[in-house]
Amino acid sequence: MAAHIKLKNVEKHYGNFRALAGINLDITEGEVVCVIGPSGSGKSTMIRCINLLEQYDRTGQIFVDDLLVQRGKNLKNVRAEVGMVFQNFNLFPHLSILKNVMLAPMRTRNITSANAKKKALDLLAKVGIAEQADKYPAQLSGGQQQRVAIARALAMEPKALLFDEPTSALDPEMVGEVLEVIKNLAQTGVTMIVVTHEMGFARQVADRVIFMDEGQIVEQGTPSDVFDNPKESRTQNFLNAVLNH
Repeated sequence: MAAHIKLKNVEKHYGNFRALAGINLDITEGEVVCVIGPSGSGKSTMIRCINLLEQYDRTGQIFVDDLLVQRGKNLKNVRAEVGMVFQNFNLFPHLSILKNVMLAPMRTRNITSANAKKKALDLLAKVGIAEQADKYPAQLSGGQQQRVAIARALAMEPKALLFDEPTSALDPEMVGEVLEVIKNLAQTGVTMIVVTHEMGFARQVADRVIFMDEGQIVEQGTPSDVFDNPKESRTQNFLNAVLNH
């Protein structure tokens, strides 16, 4: 089962700085959405508001399925349904790869150690690093660590996955292996929002591409709409700068 995510008039201020300016967005169950745009355009802030890693302003609302995302008892339920993969892996350095993946399901879903271990090994195989299960994060490459982080997010059986620039901290030769894993996930029917600066990947994987700038959704459409026929000058300028870089 995938999740339906809805943002209604979502704003976010840091003091006088307006990081998000009235975002309205409806993401259907099983949709894969890639969010592109210049640094500081609000992309990461937007997806961090979805599971309340950032508190959005009271004027707006975010729903995951029919649950309002807010502080309180709902939040635990929302976070159980919405997995997050960060730029910097955020693995526990003192735990083995296997234990990193087992931890959350055992703690929050009360899964037995034996079941959690079996599931974790299956997921590590799915992301192509089953043979690294007994190692520690520091013994793995950045690309391998990010694949562990993806397995850890999947261990909670989320209805939606949020990726915050999952390849930006990686060496160029490791980007492909992580994108390949995400590409395979995109075919499984889970709802996905991917903030990325990998334009080729967005073109290939997304059902919809969203271009953000200055805290606003400037343009959105199919990959061919946005990449081949951008309507807004800000989108055109951004793509010209990035694709001709």
